[in-house]
Order: sequence, then structure tokens, then C-alpha cells
Amino acid sequence: MKILMVASYLPYPLHSGGHVRLYNLIKELSRKHEITLICEKRLHQTSEDIKEVEKICKKVVTVERRKQWSLKNMVKSAFSSHSFLVTGHMQAEMQEKIREELGGTSFDIIHVETFYVMGNLLDARLKTQDVRRTPIVLAEHNIEYQVYQRFVDGAPLFMHPLLSLDVAKIKQEERAAWGDAARVVAVSDSDKAVIEEGGIEAALVANGVNVEEFGLTPLRERSAGHERKILFIGDFKWVQNRDSVEFIIKEIWPLLRERSAGQALKLWIVGRSIPDSIKNLIDDSDVIFDEESSGRLTPEIFQEADILLAPIRVGGGTSYKILESMACGTPVVTMQMSASAIGAKDGEDLMVGQTARELAEKTIVLLQDQKTYEKIATNGRKLIEEKYSWKMIAMELEKVYLSLIH
Repeated sequence: MKILMVASYLPYPLHSGGHVRLYNLIKELSRKHEITLICEKRLHQTSEDIKEVEKICKKVVTVERRKQWSLKNMVKSAFSSHSFLVTGHMQAEMQEKIREELGGTSFDIIHVETFYVMGNLLDARLKTQDVRRTPIVLAEHNIEYQVYQRFVDGAPLFMHPLLSLDVAKIKQEERAAWGDAARVVAVSDSDKAVIEEGGIEAALVANGVNVEEFGLTPLRERSAGHERKILFIGDFKWVQNRDSVEFIIKEIWPLLRERSAGQALKLWIVGRSIPDSIKNLIDDSDVIFDEESSGRLTPEIFQEADILLAPIRVGGGTSYKILESMACGTPVVTMQMSASAIGAKDGEDLMVGQTARELAEKTIVLLQDQKTYEKIATNGRKLIEEKYSWKMIAMELEKVYLSLIH
């Protein structure tokens, strides 16, 4: 197949879940198919980053990502039906690049990564001879309007009217984009159900892990040191990661300190550009804010940690940090939404809590019960091997493509 991919980001370096997903899917699909990628490139990304993606694509076309938080975007979104999110991603240059590719190549499938660049494709189609009406597959990493609504719920009351109006716009645009696609791809059963509630046909293509790269750490190595590390890792530009860390520091960590019975315990928070607002939440030498380690190989971080604490309350889909931690045999303590997203069972594949107290108690069980720790570590890795290798995930996406052209 000849596949045109239109994405809101260049998937390299692999600094976020979206980058990891798209890069690995392209890498697997390119073994049998020709992929042309048109995407936005951030200012920090280099020509070397483009070359890395060119290794797995037939062609890579980039347009410079405009600054989202600008007065121009704010004014445009305020006086139009477009949300602030979509306004920032509508670009004449991207539309022109799409027109050029559609005019010069007969593609079998068009794959759009995130709904908020869909408008560029639709506008380009109106002005080109895309007489075949090539099927569009739209990949949704989250139900975006739900993510933004949860953000609004936690914002100051005086901001609610303005933010709620923008969320209403996002919801209208996102649902319209689903209708414009031949098939929508969701990354979790819960997201798939939301899409199908509106009568839209959706397919489940979950997130995955490079199981060879994320190797299992021998359990005897984990228990060698006296000090135990509770890890949280994430990109702090995302609201769900900021929310999770605030929840850990304010509500879960004090309970862990209280229940750890004198055990040497560290809370290890790893990520790029950790906001001062988070660092200022606590003055505790056992809480480590580590920006430097974000440059390390991710498997090394999980293998150094004893437990991943990931109480994700905002957003949907499947979390890479959870999948990757399980692949390394590092037990995960999370919430039911994240467990359900990957079909993991509480007390078997990972540990689940819904409140700060429950999450703290499940963490303490792992720290103090070696038998339970080993069971969760082993079963977690097994689940990843059986269901979440990138090769298997790419095959599921390929099935979606084939269903639309045969």
C-alpha cells in the first residue's frame, strides 16, 4: 500500500507517548508499505531528527509549527467557530504540501494523526483532483474534548465560562472529524465506546512497547539495595502528568511516609522542564525532582525504580509509562481507568486504587510483600509480551487499512 500520513508532530526524538507510538507504527508498517509523512516540526527539532524519520519513510515533508499561545490565535479563535486548539494547527503551508502530494501520487490510504490537523487535509482535498476519494483513517490518542473538560473542571471558577465555550467548540470539531473519516482508530476500549456512541465506526489499535528494548530486570537485582524508589515519569507539558504529580505529592506521599515503617523510601520524579509550581509543593529531601535523567534511556529508568506510581486521573487511552514499566518487570500502581484500558487485572498484572489511601496501601503491599511483588512483576511482563508488542499492534492497524480498500 501507498500510505499518506498527516500528523501534528514529527515523531522524533521519542520524548512523548505520541512520538513513540507514531514512530514505531511507521517503522513496522514501512517493512511492507510505502509511507509519505507530512507533519509539523517544532523549533527544537533538527535536521538530524528529520533524517531519523526519513530512514523509515519513503518521504518526509515538514512544516514549521506555529506558536500556539499567540495573540493572533487567541483573537482568531474568539471570533470564529474554530477552537483555540484547531486554530493553532490550521496552516496554509501544510494544506499546500498535502495538495502537492495528493496531486502527484495515488495513495491507497490517508492516515491522520490527531483530529486537530484534519481540517488541513479536508481543505486541501477541496482544491485538488482527489477523484478516488481515498479512505481516511483518523487516529485519536485521547478523546480530546474530555481531556480539556477535566482541565476546565479543575480551573478557577471565573475562567469556566470562557474555557467551557472552547471545550464546546473542540467537541463539535472532534465529532465532525470522526464523521469525515472512513474509520476512526481509538487506543482504548473506553475511547472506542465514546466514539461509537455517536454512530461512528471505530477500531481498537492500542499502544505498544518495544519488548526487546524494555528488558525484564532480574528480581534479585531489585532487592539488593535497602533504599526503595517510587517512580513517576512524564512530560510535564501535559496536564495529566502535572495533575498526577500534584496528587502524589499532596495526598499519596504523606500516607506512604506514614505507612512505610521506617523503610528508606524515595519519591523519584523524572521529566523534562518540571514546573516550579510543582517543585514548590514540597520541601523534602526524599522527594527527588530529576530533570537530568529524562535524557537517559527510558528502560534504564524503569529498571532502576522499584515501583511506578501512576495515578492518572485526566485523559484516556493507554499510558506508555504503564506499558513500559510492566515490560521491565517494574510493578505498577495506578487507577482503574488505566488498568481497564489495557485489560490488566488488579492484584494480578498490576495494583489498582481509586483513592489516595488505596493507592498508598497497594504501594505498601508491594514494598513489604516480596511474593506479591514478584507475581505482579512477572504477570505484568507476560501481559505485555502477549498483547502489546509493536509488531502485533501494527498488524491491527494494517487490518484496518485493508478493510477499507478491499
